[in-house]
Amino acid sequence: MALTADVKAELMRMRDPRPAARVAEVTTILRFAGGLHSIAGRMAVEAELDSEALARRVARDLVELYGVRPELAVVQGSGGRNGGTGYVVRVIDGGETLARQTGLLDQRRRPVRGLPNRLTTGSRPDLAAIWRGAFLAAGSLTDPGRSAALEISCPSSEAAMALVGAAHRIGIASKAREVRGVPRVVVREGEAIRESLLEMGAATTAEEWDQLRQRREVRAGVNRLVNFDDANLRRSAQAAVAACARVERALEILGDGVPGHLREAGDLRLAHRDASLDELGHHADPPLTKDAVAGRIRRLLAMADKKAEQDGIPGTESAVPLGADD
Repeated sequence: MALTADVKAELMRMRDPRPAARVAEVTTILRFAGGLHSIAGRMAVEAELDSEALARRVARDLVELYGVRPELAVVQGSGGRNGGTGYVVRVIDGGETLARQTGLLDQRRRPVRGLPNRLTTGSRPDLAAIWRGAFLAAGSLTDPGRSAALEISCPSSEAAMALVGAAHRIGIASKAREVRGVPRVVVREGEAIRESLLEMGAATTAEEWDQLRQRREVRAGVNRLVNFDDANLRRSAQAAVAACARVERALEILGDGVPGHLREAGDLRLAHRDASLDELGHHADPPLTKDAVAGRIRRLLAMADKKAEQDGIPGTESAVPLGADD
């Protein structure tokens, strides 16, 4: 919630002086935070917002752009959009005229299901204003990570598709989906989230979010390497324990019948338990290649297992401690 509040606070500080962008923003807020209602037989336009500052901004824009006089009301408890206090901006006198002017009503007096076409086909700043209004009305941003997302809850699937179309025109990769019956537009990829914030006008939050994302990615990469190294060391240690246990059992089974060169390889393995095959070869006199050492130990174990089978006694595998060969 802290990130969401930071984005909204920064977006509210941004004031695009162009009337077309202001119209796109406030119309989108009205569409995504409320809509059209009939009150005492008259059509009313209203929006329920989670911030008093945003409600006052919307009311001021309606006065300056359309000359209407909105009512401001507080909705307590469960009436709020987020289960807390909500702030309602409502226009009753001149509501139908406002709905027509904003494009929330079409020429046949039918409510627009998506967004007014003249908004979604506007200029790049107008499309950015649409996204800014949608986020202010119903947006959220989560921390960077696997489930990082910039999401906007939409009043209808048509509104969601209109928002996706606007995003596509300004180069933002977004998808419309339905979560628990609520249409949403979601931006998930890290760079796309950063670009979305920049386009809307939240440059400071975009930079902070991206720095946090990069730090977490570096930390995750380090953790993966550490875990990988730990796993390799653990497997190497288990393999060394298993190899030494089998060699000890092989020498025990064969006794004095061990050929000299195979005994030498076995003794090297037991004398240098943590050494690699290549290192064992360097300890031999004369030095051996790692393939020669591996071959001699392999033949030592095979010879011992064959004799154990003939004698009806446990072979070299029986000496491996439980879990050492995992």
